[in-house]
Amino acid sequence: MADKTETKKKTSKSRNLAAWVIMGLLFVGLIGFGGAGLSGTVRSIGSVGEKSISAQTYFQELNAQIALQSQRVGRTISFPEAEASGIPARTLQTVVAQRALDNEVTELGLSVGDDVVSEQVLANPSFRGLDGTFDRAQYRDTLSRSNIGVGEYEDSLRENAARSLVQGAVFTGVPAPTVYGETLARFAREGRTITWATLSADDFEVVLEEPTEADLQAHYDANPALYTSPETRVIEYVWLTPEMIQDEVTVAEEELRAEYEARIDEFQQPERRLVEQLVFSNDEAAQAALEAIAAGDTTFPDLVAERGLSLSDIDLGDVTEDQMDDAGPAVFAAETGDVVGPFPTDLGPALFRMNAILAARNTTFEEALPALREDEAAARAVRIIEDQIDPITNLLAGGAALSDLAEQTDMKLSRIDWVEGESSGIAAYAAFRDVAAATDVGDYAELHELEDGGLFAIEVTEVRAPAVIPLADIRDEVISGWEAEAFATAVVDEAEARAARLREAVQDFAVVDLQATEETALTRRGFVNGTPQTFLTDVFEMEVGEVRVIEHGETAIVVRLDEVIAADTTDDAFTAELETIAESAAEGIAQDIYEIYTRDVQVRTDVSINQAAVNAIHANFGATY
Repeated sequence: MADKTETKKKTSKSRNLAAWVIMGLLFVGLIGFGGAGLSGTVRSIGSVGEKSISAQTYFQELNAQIALQSQRVGRTISFPEAEASGIPARTLQTVVAQRALDNEVTELGLSVGDDVVSEQVLANPSFRGLDGTFDRAQYRDTLSRSNIGVGEYEDSLRENAARSLVQGAVFTGVPAPTVYGETLARFAREGRTITWATLSADDFEVVLEEPTEADLQAHYDANPALYTSPETRVIEYVWLTPEMIQDEVTVAEEELRAEYEARIDEFQQPERRLVEQLVFSNDEAAQAALEAIAAGDTTFPDLVAERGLSLSDIDLGDVTEDQMDDAGPAVFAAETGDVVGPFPTDLGPALFRMNAILAARNTTFEEALPALREDEAAARAVRIIEDQIDPITNLLAGGAALSDLAEQTDMKLSRIDWVEGESSGIAAYAAFRDVAAATDVGDYAELHELEDGGLFAIEVTEVRAPAVIPLADIRDEVISGWEAEAFATAVVDEAEARAARLREAVQDFAVVDLQATEETALTRRGFVNGTPQTFLTDVFEMEVGEVRVIEHGETAIVVRLDEVIAADTTDDAFTAELETIAESAAEGIAQDIYEIYTRDVQVRTDVSINQAAVNAIHANFGATY
């Protein structure tokens, strides 16, 4: 019960925090709107019932939706793009729906007292002075700069609170459908016990006769997808990578020595340890934990798990003795796996587990020289290539062919028959694959960059459509395909024969020369390694005692359902799942009821929109974005 009370308190705090985040965003939007210069001329964009639709509210909501869409696409979208996406229309619908509900609330006579409004005003950090307490002058000044009157602002708080009463009445008035939750929980947690075995062509002798021409033709005709060439783009390209020219780049020894000194921490490292740190509330608790570990009553991982943490949460990584402060000598004297402590840390007393010793690294300049020379030559090669971007671009703009680029620059000319999925040679670069897939015959060659700093340009000279390859051209492949299919058929036939013997009487799989595995208490959420994804779906369709053969690539699986295990309704996990499902369903039902209610309110409420005022706000956005 105490846990539930604490959860409710945390939830309440989270909701309060979320409310103030929203209010902060509201002020950002309002201030931006006031700063745009429209607030003096456009105060309302229409009405819903007896409620005016504030221009600032529409502006703020529209601004938030455009920002959200910009975040989704990873760039700032323009207002015309927002219009094309229907954002302004959807935003207006949202604002109208909100004001329709405000009007409904007023007609119902719902409201909140001044104490609720006062509490929200006093708690808003935007209205606090330098001493951190509410400042009336700051309150009025902040609202004035946003062109909002005190009364107008407090009315909006009152309306928001009243609207929340209606929302709360809907969402708290829907009981959780426990029968529904129990039904799904029983379904999800029901178990199966099975015995299964895999059969392949290696488990018995398979003798295949030579395929006749009719056999090959039938297999070829039945599997056109296996013998169809993919779309192929014949591409002529030029490219230049740092690797192509870095062997020709020379780097002076003094520059390499300077680079060595700049990267000295990489080449000269003291001895280090891989360490985990578990913090306790006090020294007594830490000492008691250390003694419990020493006595074998618990383990360091168990202590971590009891906190609801994982080992990755407490991993300090590789550290030097100096970095460990007071714990350093003990940690560096410990053997792998030892737990030492407690020692003070910034977070409190802690125990430390030492997991591995990393030897000191002392790489001399001479030892590091080959890697330094390669790195510096590659970096210089990248800069050389960067200097060629403008000249090569100018050549292409002047009509130069790819062969001209190969003659007049360091770029190399080549050709590739590229198909999707090809990743050898230049096709190993994602940038090349993207451009190749998007380029058609006749497109002008453009210069593009590769991931390693290289350059390339392509021309697609031909696009070959997918086509079934003549049997005569791939006869060996068709023979191999026919054999694979024949082997698979033989395996399934043999599996069916052994399954038939199992069906005759309940007996051990070994009787039919199958090495079986038993799986117990499998649920629908489980997975059995070495089986297809649909394996458990098939198993849960079976009756107790049923034996079934399931094809799996070149093998076949023989499986028997031995037992159906009902869900344990007394298990805490079952109860938790039941409650989660029921609560989620209740939320969904409440949301549906609320949406139906708000739509009904809108239908019953007169709406009047001043399109000129809306256009004025849009014009302001057009100037901003």
